[in-house]
Amino acid sequence: MNLTEFIRDVPDFPKPGILFRDMTPLLSAPKAFQYVIQQFADRFRGARPTAIMATESRGFIFGAPLALELGAAFVPVRKPGKLPRQTFKFEYDLEYGSDALEVHRDAVSSESRVLLIDDLLATGGTIEACMKLAEQCQATIVGCGFVVELAFLQGRNRLKDYDIFSLIQYEGETWFRQRSLFRRWH
Repeated sequence: MNLTEFIRDVPDFPKPGILFRDMTPLLSAPKAFQYVIQQFADRFRGARPTAIMATESRGFIFGAPLALELGAAFVPVRKPGKLPRQTFKFEYDLEYGSDALEVHRDAVSSESRVLLIDDLLATGGTIEACMKLAEQCQATIVGCGFVVELAFLQGRNRLKDYDIFSLIQYEGETWFRQRSLFRRWH
């Protein structure tokens, strides 16, 4: 299945100079959505994850059904102040700003085998924050999965010690070279 047919390009969103890869057409196509979940399951089943950790909000869309498919726990990673119990917090830089994420301290443990799932790999800051949170919980990270990877931003380099899998890779950076934001990312 050619998943790029289900990704819509939206220029200048959420800020001028950003080309947003909109996955809502993929979510509107049940067979394509199911294909994504099955591809992740087939790729990571052998790693025997006991928990799928995903960030709000788009990571939840792919992480929750994958957790069901693999018989694993689903662990939500949220923005600060959204989780009701004691949390670990990690602050990080995004491709166009900074943010912080939290996870419940008891979400996973040293016996947990965590698979990290998100919709998009750009510079790697968000998923690296998830890794740091899983490490604070003393969990073992068994891999990272993404629907889309903006390969030219080299986020994979930040995650080089882990098993990384993405379904769609965008190599071209021509559009970004024409914008000042590209220079700030390097």
